[in-house]
Amino acid sequence: MRRPAIGILVLAIVSSVPAFTQTGKSASKSDQDAIVITFKDGHQQTFSLSEVSKIEFKTPATPTATRMERATLAGKWKVGTGGGMGGTFYITLATDGTASRSMGSERGTWEMVGSEARISWDDGWHDVIRKTGNRYEKAAYAPGRSLNESPSNVASAVRTETM
Repeated sequence: MRRPAIGILVLAIVSSVPAFTQTGKSASKSDQDAIVITFKDGHQQTFSLSEVSKIEFKTPATPTATRMERATLAGKWKVGTGGGMGGTFYITLATDGTASRSMGSERGTWEMVGSEARISWDDGWHDVIRKTGNRYEKAAYAPGRSLNESPSNVASAVRTETM
């Protein structure tokens, strides 16, 4: 959720840049439609906004603990279907960010968010594999349901193979 908020903040800053230079004189139209980046060494670079299609802020390098957690979560997982159905199926989390499952829409993608794996399936469902206490669980979210809401169902998750 932080990235959209940062993007909105950048757009608000860019759109509200005053039309005055530091001396208080009115800036030219070309200066008003530009963004100036000041680097740590003090030099500046100006970019015309008409040439900019996207501004991205890269996150810092992943900490070692998260890398270790990613290695733990990549692999094949036996998970419960939840909802009182009593069945199981398999979810495979590949190290390249792709995911597959043996039930429903088979293809998806996954990413680490904190210490949990968040999986988006092609059919609109979302699963989250996370550690709770000394075990793992899979929380499933129906299409249209936010991960901020309570899950549609929760079941156990056991890693059966590593990648």
